[in-house]
Amino acid sequence: MARRNNNILVPKAREALDQLKAKVVDASSPEDAKFEAAAEVGVPLQKGYNGRLTSEQAGRVGCRLGGSMVRELVKMAQQNLNNKS
Repeated sequence: MARRNNNILVPKAREALDQLKAKVVDASSPEDAKFEAAAEVGVPLQKGYNGRLTSEQAGRVGCRLGGSMVRELVKMAQQNLNNKS
């Protein structure tokens, strides 16, 4: 089984990505974003060890964050294009 590399391509973008995650799930802080996303989809994610989560549960959290981030980025790009017009 291949391990997934979670390194971002531009390391200096980490803070902006964390802020975007917090924004899309309306989290109180970037650190809480994944936990709030998990709660929204009914996944019992906790700080620390989560080895008892199924792949399906972990995927629901990733999908919630990823899909929402893409929608938010598209919205931001559209607003940016409208402002340039």
